[in-house]
Amino acid sequence: MTDTVNRPSLAELLDRMAGLEREALPAIAAAADPEELERLRIRYLGRTAGLLSGVSGSLGLLPAGDRPAAGAAFARATAAIRARLDERAAAVAATRRAAAPPLDLTMPGRAVWQGGRHPVTVVIDEVAAIFRELGFTIALGPEAESEWYNFTALNFPPDHPALDLHDTLYLESGALLRTHTSPVQVRTLQAYPPPVRVLVPGNAYRRDFFDASHAPMFVQIEGLAIDEGVSFVDLKATLTHFARRFFGAARTRFRPSFFPFTEPSAEMDVECRICGGAGCRTCKLTGWTEILGCGMVHPAVLRSAGVDAERYTGWAFGMGPARVAQQRYDIPDIRELYDSDVRVLAALAR
Repeated sequence: MTDTVNRPSLAELLDRMAGLEREALPAIAAAADPEELERLRIRYLGRTAGLLSGVSGSLGLLPAGDRPAAGAAFARATAAIRARLDERAAAVAATRRAAAPPLDLTMPGRAVWQGGRHPVTVVIDEVAAIFRELGFTIALGPEAESEWYNFTALNFPPDHPALDLHDTLYLESGALLRTHTSPVQVRTLQAYPPPVRVLVPGNAYRRDFFDASHAPMFVQIEGLAIDEGVSFVDLKATLTHFARRFFGAARTRFRPSFFPFTEPSAEMDVECRICGGAGCRTCKLTGWTEILGCGMVHPAVLRSAGVDAERYTGWAFGMGPARVAQQRYDIPDIRELYDSDVRVLAALAR
């Protein structure tokens, strides 16, 4: 008895659907923006809370003979409301377009910023590719080092100026931020017996002033070759080959130098590509730019790493890829590489 009383009649459902259609169509015609149209769509046609959806749930309660007529009426009401929504949405969009300022078709299009590799990263990858052809592999090490690995094992005397606070960044734990990638030499020789040929890219830290050619944090590339019978001739030949591959026909030279962990030691210069050897601020008016320091690995370093210094010899070098990038891309001030100016980096990437 209860189901019979609550069951809607066909006439009631047809009247409800006609009433919803009469209510919806003028409301849609008066909507002034897309947001209002969306609210009306949800109110009348929403799948869960829509008013017509509530009516559709009652269609199944009708007698079988009344259902076709009710279904047809439901479809007509739904189609009429949806058509009015589409029509009004098109009219609102056209009104907005007409009210918008006219397009200036003579204006240039907006440039789309595109990502790219940093020039220093490009240099590191190119250097690594050249040395891989010569049999070198990549080795890495920690940036927070002990004083033993960073200085003592590399033949630095206890009173060397590099150990002072004005030159090295010490941590509260007693460790320090490595001042070069050379500690990886000792770690590699402790882990692997000779022959060894490794390339070590990584960050290094020093208390340097940030000027046209120095930075307090910089990337360095270390190279190490240890074997029987290795001589300074091998060092010079290898690095000259690298310079010719990387810089092309640029002139190079070796100058005597001193490093505690190599003996003899040298610095390798390349003719300044920014001024063509005439002299500028970047090359300090010399016409030459230092790209790396090098030398034969000191026997004390080999012994610190547990290598027989009577049997094995080797050479090492340390290179600053940022300074090399300066020469490659004709950058007069190294700070341009660290300022993150997208305009400069985009120009260098082309």
